[in-house]
Amino acid sequence: MSTIQANNPLHGLSLETILTKIVAHYGWTNLGEIIDIRCFTHEPSIKSSLKFLRKTPWARLKVEELYVDTKF
Repeated sequence: MSTIQANNPLHGLSLETILTKIVAHYGWTNLGEIIDIRCFTHEPSIKSSLKFLRKTPWARLKVEELYVDTKF
């Protein structure tokens, strides 16, 4: 099991950590342009975005892919 996770860049990171880093890097306005999701464009907040992302796998995948592509 540990060899599988060794190559996973998201291993050990919570969704909240990922989202917080992305928002700090891009800002809500740019994030809403990159990933057109209402929770990023209309009165965005970490709390409301986390609630939506936890319920919506396709949106969470887009956020995780952006995090990996950004190379923090």
